[in-house]
Amino acid sequence: MPATGVDRRALLTRRVRRLVAATITYNVIEAVVAIAAGTIASSTALIGFGLDSVLEVSSAAAVAWQFSARDHESREARERTALRIIAMSFFALALYVTVESARALIGAAEADPSPAGLALAAVSLVVMPVLSLAQRRAGRELGSASAVADSKQTMLCTYLSAVLLAGLGLNLWLGWSWADPVAALVIAGVAVREGREAWRGNACRHD
Repeated sequence: MPATGVDRRALLTRRVRRLVAATITYNVIEAVVAIAAGTIASSTALIGFGLDSVLEVSSAAAVAWQFSARDHESREARERTALRIIAMSFFALALYVTVESARALIGAAEADPSPAGLALAAVSLVVMPVLSLAQRRAGRELGSASAVADSKQTMLCTYLSAVLLAGLGLNLWLGWSWADPVAALVIAGVAVREGREAWRGNACRHD
């Protein structure tokens, strides 16, 4: 028997909840490992990556709060608040990355090699796109701007993972300490753009 529109919406809502729960769980682990490894290695890139994970937890929690509402009208009302929280987390991330990148470029901090950081970045580079694409697909079909915005923040973590992997790798193998902060500044620009989209409620647009 084919599913009705109501059944499909309920299925997608449950899917978004599960994906949000998985994102929160992974990001809590990621934050603990990154901040600990970053502190040991004096790596602003790793600490920044860990703080990004904390921001992603707050973003995912906002979406979970929205979808905990029992009726569609309440979810729509909560969505506006959730979008503001997601947008502000994008802006906060961009500000932190910009400040720390500037400090790194002027020589205020130089990180030691971190094998744990390299491993974490590699794992995140695989896990995050899967979570992001699944949530974005469900969010778009459901018509939830906040779920799509949160999926974009998860995808931003993929970019940060690639930047972190490249930065730590180039620093370890070639001694190019400037590579990570320069690439991170590009990510900060992406974060600002996505923050603006979330604030305007345009997250459901197709890229």
